Amino acid sequence: MSERTTITDADEATDEDESHRTATTGAESVVIALEKAGVEKAFGVQGGAIMPVYDALYDSSIEHFTMAHEQGAAHAADAYGIVSGEPGVAFATSGPGATNLVTGIADASMDSDPLIALTGQVATDFVGNDAFQETDTVGITQPVTKNNYFAGDVETVGDDVGEAFALAEAGRQGPTLVDLPKDTTKADLDVQPGEAETPDTYNPPEKADEVVVEAAAEALQAAEKPVILSGGGVIKGEATDELRAFARTYDIPVITTMPGLGTFPETDDLSLGMAGMHGTGTANMAITNCDVLLGVGTRFDDRLTGGVETFAPDAEVIHAEIDPAEINKNIEADYPLLGDAERVLEQLDDAMTAAPDAETWREQCDTWKAEYPLDYEMPEDEPLKPQYIVERFDELADDDAIITTGVGQHQMWAAQFWTYTEPRTWVSSNGLGTMGYGVPSAIGAKTAAPDTEVITFDGDGSFLMTMQELSVAVRENLDITYVILNNEAIGMVRQWQDGFYEGRRMASEYQWVPEFDMLAEAFGARGFRLEEYDEVDDVIEAARAYDGPAVIDAIIDPGEDVYPMVPSGGDNGLFALSNEQLNNL
Repeated sequence: MSERTTITDADEATDEDESHRTATTGAESVVIALEKAGVEKAFGVQGGAIMPVYDALYDSSIEHFTMAHEQGAAHAADAYGIVSGEPGVAFATSGPGATNLVTGIADASMDSDPLIALTGQVATDFVGNDAFQETDTVGITQPVTKNNYFAGDVETVGDDVGEAFALAEAGRQGPTLVDLPKDTTKADLDVQPGEAETPDTYNPPEKADEVVVEAAAEALQAAEKPVILSGGGVIKGEATDELRAFARTYDIPVITTMPGLGTFPETDDLSLGMAGMHGTGTANMAITNCDVLLGVGTRFDDRLTGGVETFAPDAEVIHAEIDPAEINKNIEADYPLLGDAERVLEQLDDAMTAAPDAETWREQCDTWKAEYPLDYEMPEDEPLKPQYIVERFDELADDDAIITTGVGQHQMWAAQFWTYTEPRTWVSSNGLGTMGYGVPSAIGAKTAAPDTEVITFDGDGSFLMTMQELSVAVRENLDITYVILNNEAIGMVRQWQDGFYEGRRMASEYQWVPEFDMLAEAFGARGFRLEEYDEVDDVIEAARAYDGPAVIDAIIDPGEDVYPMVPSGGDNGLFALSNEQLNNL
């Protein structure tokens, strides 16, 4: 069972009673501020400096999940925010507790995920004296947070927490942090926290400039080879319905970024799949040859663009984006549309008077689909192909299943060979590329959507980094299926060594790995070993049927690589479909 308050019928608190609870200490003000913001679940690890806040949680309705490591708490909270759309909450104590959160905070920052971190700190009189378990948490996290706070005043500590929560989910979402000195949280208080609100000075743009919108609409209408590039900001901005309606109304093919998986159904004829380093040949050819590109909620990162000089080289670029810092940062925008994705798409729709004449272009895209399908070979004398395992899971799992991943080759296979049709079903470390994200992220995803199937595709290397969080999944009896695509290597590193370092495989292969199915059993989960094709469906169904966490140790072909592949900084239109082609690029 999770660590939460057990309340008898005699003193059971109603929501109304809770909303009128009075804070008498700084710690209680912190917790009441979270309750006022609507927080229902949180993740963390106890410790000395954060202990007063945990003591205040004892009487709260907030359900707390005690994680095995603070990095796991940050990743679980991050995934909770991705799936729920509301900021996830992570607690940690001072010093190493806070620094252990940093990777997860940086991950959330890169992917614009809503997260609030609450860290304990030594008493204010000891700050700067190298006290036991003291670190400059605000200084360390400033580069990877949307905003952070040193809460040195007990009268404003609750409002600091409320503001941090509101900022995390407003505008371009992202992580915030409140550092809580122990004397602040222990101090007496007679001032109550207000509602969670952003500062008066924070005014993210909503509507794009109408003149630029009109010009962008004219360019799109005149296009002969238009494409829409749908990014993660479409999900963050709750603009999925608007994007789908816009694409279908004007018959414009849609490409997604990796964070944008699920924004447009891959079953739709207009879908060209994911673009970028390991995107589909169709998507990358379309980007390379389009004449107008409408990018919505994307920051045009290097894994998407390859070399910026060869990205959509003949296209006019319309960039709809809520963060002005992203406009012209990587790709020059001919028509910058600064505003909320949902509102900007509505503006564009209002400005459009006709669909572009692009039937020939759509036929060309269909030709590329036929020429560059995502496929793989399955020789009977070779080990299991990981792509096949992902595809069979896709066939057998629930249609609305949520996929979380670690980082590496398995992540790319999960992105390529699963059919994404809905937003918030892809949960991964897209920008920071954090190995170990898979196990704790599944916990956050499952707690955000307890009635939805959650499947994690992980690698043996990635699983080894955070496998201790499996203990949390077991303790909480979370029905999660973990699939380890086990090639006894840090596979993506090995693939790069083969492609770019003359096959010099230094520190990328393991001479030995645990038997992960047996390890799962030791944790109290159900373990399965998968080695043969004729076992795949039976093992998948058995793992899915188990009521609790199950781990499949799938022994895959160690020589299998991820293709298509565009070399780092390369031309998206010159992608490799094999190692031989990669060596010739």
